Amino acid sequence: MATLGTLPAPGRTWTLSRPLPAYSRSQGPGLATEIQAGRHLRVLDSAETRLRVRLHEDGYPCWVEALALESHGHPAPPPPLPRLDRARIAARLEAVLAFAEAARHQPNRYLWGGTLGPDFDCSGLVQTAFAQAGIWLPRDAYLQERFCRPVAVASGVTSLLLPGDLLFFGTPRRCTHVALHLGGGRYLHSSGRQHGRDGIGIDDLNPRNRDPVACHYRAELRGAGRVMHSHDGSPLPP
Repeated sequence: MATLGTLPAPGRTWTLSRPLPAYSRSQGPGLATEIQAGRHLRVLDSAETRLRVRLHEDGYPCWVEALALESHGHPAPPPPLPRLDRARIAARLEAVLAFAEAARHQPNRYLWGGTLGPDFDCSGLVQTAFAQAGIWLPRDAYLQERFCRPVAVASGVTSLLLPGDLLFFGTPRRCTHVALHLGGGRYLHSSGRQHGRDGIGIDDLNPRNRDPVACHYRAELRGAGRVMHSHDGSPLPP
């Protein structure tokens, strides 16, 4: 049977032949994200039966099962990441929006850590919608907020927003939710059970909309952002 000792030393980069779950801790369930086949990761450290790794494309740190990596990955140098400016990103936004809309029409539920589909979390849906168009964003909602250029927005005031912009929600201290703006203040997002739709749905920022989900997120609106460039994979501060 394979053992942890057969794995490469920290610093080695691997690529995956099949998707793997990744965790937020060295032990326990705690799904943090799902890693698509073909992605690259660098081994940072080990603990018990898991390896702490950093994903190449978005700089995201997480833990993977050591035996799963050995079974479904192989050492490979990381490829260069495309550097896209705003003009090239804007040309791909139609594909981003089309992916998100197609995901909405599949049977789905909200999954914390979900990025592979059909079950997504909020930032996983946004990241994957952009990634399938060749645009890498950070993994989590609060990191996506920092990554974007701010765009002014308020409830009922959406004239500066463009389709493909991101909307950010949460508390005054921290962004906890992200959505994809469709146009006219309408947004598509994957929301949970407590205040959302337990899956992907469409809401809007119109103050006359009394739907309880729309009201909840409208009250938690923090701002909006525009993706101006693709992520270079460098780690972002927590």
